[in-house]
Amino acid sequence: MKIQILGTGCPKCKKLAENAEAAVKELGLACELEKVTAITDIMKFGVMMTPALAVDGVVKLVGKVAQVEEIKALLGG
Repeated sequence: MKIQILGTGCPKCKKLAENAEAAVKELGLACELEKVTAITDIMKFGVMMTPALAVDGVVKLVGKVAQVEEIKALLGG
């Protein structure tokens, strides 16, 4: 599984990354966590508002910082 945090590095983007890491750890998942910070790369996902979260290349969240429990639910936990 590959989780991508889409954002330029703002505080909200960093918090979403922290929450995603915590969710992965709590679920005990083996996955790759990648931060996508280049605007051109973010736009390739069709995302116009950050932060956003993609799982295996599919955008699951846009424009908000999801809490750990919400991310766990998105990841099937």
